[in-house]
Amino acid sequence: MFQKLAKTLTFLLLLTGAAATSSAQALSGEDIKAQFIKDWERAKLYTQEYLNAMPADKYSAKPVDSIRTFAQQMLHLAYDNVNLISLSTGEKSGNFPGRDLEKSSTAQSKDSVVYYVDESYDYAIQSIKKFDPNKLGEITGQGNNKVTRFAWLLKAFEHQTHHRGQTTIYIRLLGIRPPNERLF
Repeated sequence: MFQKLAKTLTFLLLLTGAAATSSAQALSGEDIKAQFIKDWERAKLYTQEYLNAMPADKYSAKPVDSIRTFAQQMLHLAYDNVNLISLSTGEKSGNFPGRDLEKSSTAQSKDSVVYYVDESYDYAIQSIKKFDPNKLGEITGQGNNKVTRFAWLLKAFEHQTHHRGQTTIYIRLLGIRPPNERLF
């Protein structure tokens, strides 16, 4: 009796596994591209909430002397959105300011920071929209840092998430509740 029950359960488990496996669909390059666009649009809105949560007169705030100000964190995020997406997609970055953006005295105000951050997200989203997803597997990069375009897209998204996340403590130290997470 036990052997018959065990065989029946094994058969059902195998059948269930086969059914689950056969219902999975492969992702196309266009599917991956569409998800990246959706995630970058969501990230832009989420970052805008952070920019709006920080009072304009506190953009020069930093938790300790040895790290970037809130403005510098966000300008660093903006510069590397453009830099890393350019590596990812091959899209030229145009006239976006270079690495020294975060040190520019004229870029530190809330209005300037919001402008550059929004521009960087718009650049990222438009570049991904233009990107040919058949190139996701191409190897590209600088110096010893050569990976697929797909990997660069992941790294670009990780980078902006990291720096936005760092600014959570800046906002909390002012007694302000940071924006709720936007996973979807």
